[in-house]
Amino acid sequence: MNAFQRNESKETLFTFISAGDDPPKGDFPAQKKSPKLCGSNYPLSIAFIVVNEFCERFSYYGMRAVLTLYFLSFFHWDENLSTAVYHAFSALCYFTPVIGAIMADSWLGKYKTIIYLSVVYVVGHLIKSVGAIPSLGNQAVHVVLSMVGLFLIALGTGGIKPCVSAFGGDQFEEEHTSERSKFFSIFYLSINAGSLISTFVTPVLRGDVKCFGEDCYALAFGVPAALMVLALGE
Repeated sequence: MNAFQRNESKETLFTFISAGDDPPKGDFPAQKKSPKLCGSNYPLSIAFIVVNEFCERFSYYGMRAVLTLYFLSFFHWDENLSTAVYHAFSALCYFTPVIGAIMADSWLGKYKTIIYLSVVYVVGHLIKSVGAIPSLGNQAVHVVLSMVGLFLIALGTGGIKPCVSAFGGDQFEEEHTSERSKFFSIFYLSINAGSLISTFVTPVLRGDVKCFGEDCYALAFGVPAALMVLALGE
């Protein structure tokens, strides 16, 4: 290749890759910026995610705080059966995140998985609360409603677990790494706050409030159900 050919090759190269040329319109569409929280770099959506997680953890741990007592005093099961069912429910809650992860990665995506399984979660809480009303049917009806409710709760709470924190992190732009790490700190603080507060509040609702002439398990399960409805609304 002579000098002229070499120069022509260079000119051709710089003709195609020109720093001064504007890229064709439409090839690189501008991304719409998400609304920010109080003029900061925090997306507005993370406020709803944090509140949602607080309500969800309150509803789960609040219900679980009185679950064994519910089996013992409401169903009159012995300690062995009550403990076995309690731990079976807990184990199911730790297995269902696998289902949620598969749904999010292979089928629905994180957002739709959270929405759909949150609906399942709410339905489970409502069924569980209705099953704790003493005047509704006999013990067999209460047991069936409670077990169906617990299964749906386990599917909901475990199914959304691998999606919520990742979905929150996705709300941040790549350059806002500091804000993202602070978000996760606040996120896990809301988890622990909801768990701690519910552990104290729900037993008080059960023991200090009387309904239907006995301990009010319907209220103890109903308040977590109401908070889960609020979380879904967020």
